[in-house]
Amino acid sequence: MGIASRTDGAPPRRILVVANETVAGRALRAEIAARAASGPTEIRVVCPALNSPLRHWFSDEDGARARASARLERSLTALREEDVAATGDIGDADPLQAIADALATFPADEIVISTHPPARSNWLEKGVLRARELFGCPVVHVVVDLEREAERTDGLVAA
Repeated sequence: MGIASRTDGAPPRRILVVANETVAGRALRAEIAARAASGPTEIRVVCPALNSPLRHWFSDEDGARARASARLERSLTALREEDVAATGDIGDADPLQAIADALATFPADEIVISTHPPARSNWLEKGVLRARELFGCPVVHVVVDLEREAERTDGLVAA
């Protein structure tokens, strides 16, 4: 699965995945694996180099990029565990700008945006809706509830 060319000569479907803390969530991995299983795909994961307002104020851009790099590596490793080949980049701190930058070098057929549930997502309302308005391809929204996934894992381990 993952990066491959189609046997009918058509180019593979290109999927841009944008995720921050949710990069290794099971719901996102399952969504990407299902898309990769449907035929040849090229998958690019972008992790925005997000910074807290306090860290931004103190110009901690290097720290933000280092944290994004670690998240990206976790994401690519998790996808490999699902037999999905993917490449990745660290993106701009603004997720919409990160998408625009990625599309400049990776023209995607669709965008998959992963966020926390609405109560915990900082950019769910404006970001996903705005992405649907701005970019000329379908935008799929995947909600990853890491706390619920951890509870399920803890329950399985304890049983």
